[in-house]
Amino acid sequence: MSLSESEFYEAGMSLPPDVRKHVALRLLESVDPDEAFGQAAEAWLRTEAAAAYDALKADPSRAIPVEDVRDRFEAKWAARS
Repeated sequence: MSLSESEFYEAGMSLPPDVRKHVALRLLESVDPDEAFGQAAEAWLRTEAAAAYDALKADPSRAIPVEDVRDRFEAKWAARS
């Protein structure tokens, strides 16, 4: 079975957003890994990172102290062992 480009696109767009993002990144990596990483990083900076920055500026009480973040990372790392 072979899908046309348009059928493939429509099938991809019907996926849940998180799955669609991972599939899109894997497709980009299959073309040019370095370029795909750069594009994904820039997209993340423009969307998720920018939104988080704006939310933090709008409500500084949302900030998580660095000690808490470090503790969470250390706990996750310890749980891997």
